[in-house]
Amino acid sequence: MSETHSGPGGGKRGVRRGLVEQEIFEQATRLFAQRGFSGTSFQDIADAVGLTRPALYHYVSSKDELLAKLVTEVTVAAATEVADIARQEELSATERMRDIVRHLVHQQGEHGERFRLLLRSEADLPESVADSYTANRRAVLRSITRVVEEGVALGEFRPVTPTIAALGVLGVVNWVAWWYRPGTGGDVDAVSAELAEFAIHGLAAEPGRLTSATPTDVLRSVRREIDRLEELLRRSG
Repeated sequence: MSETHSGPGGGKRGVRRGLVEQEIFEQATRLFAQRGFSGTSFQDIADAVGLTRPALYHYVSSKDELLAKLVTEVTVAAATEVADIARQEELSATERMRDIVRHLVHQQGEHGERFRLLLRSEADLPESVADSYTANRRAVLRSITRVVEEGVALGEFRPVTPTIAALGVLGVVNWVAWWYRPGTGGDVDAVSAELAEFAIHGLAAEPGRLTSATPTDVLRSVRREIDRLEELLRRSG
C-alpha cells in the first residue's frame, strides 16, 4: 500500500512518507550501531520511531532491507564516486589521489556512525548484503590502486607496490570514522585537506628516493607516515 497519491494533498502525503522512512532509517542505524544488527529487533525499531510493528511493515519489510539501504548509501556510492574521480585522466595522478582522499574523508567524517556500524557488523551481514559490501569495498581499492599505478608510471609517485600503497591510503582514511567527531575534531574540510596532503606526501617521488621499493620498504614508509599523523593529532588535540 502506498501513501503517494495524485491530486490535492498527494504531494504532502508523499513528503510525509519520505520523512517517516528517513526517520526509520536513522533510528535503525543508531540502534544497529549501539546494539549490533543481530541485537536489534524489528520491534526495537518500531518503538524508537513511535510506530506499532504492523505500521512499521507499511514502510519497510525487514531489518535486512534497512541494512541493505545502509550498505548502498555507504559503499555503492563510495565505489561509484571514487571510480569517477579515478577516471578523470585530464587530471594528474596526484590531483586524482588528492580528490579521492578528500572525498572519502568527508564521507567518513560526516557519517562516521554508519561506517563504524558496517565494520562492526561485517560478520552479521546477510549473504546478499555482504556480497555487495565486499564487492564495492574491493572496487574502491581497485580504483585507488589504479591511480597509484599511473602515478608510478608517470614518475609522480615513487616506485611502490600499488596495492599495498592503496591499502595504506585506505587505512588512513578509514580511521577517520573512529577518531573524528563533528564539532570537536576540527573542521572536516581542514581535516580532509590535511589528510590528502599526508597521503600525497607518502607517495610523492622525491630526489634521492629509492628507485625500487619492496613491500618492506612500503611498510616502513607507512609507519613513518603514521608517526607523522599521530604527531599531527597530538598538536591538534
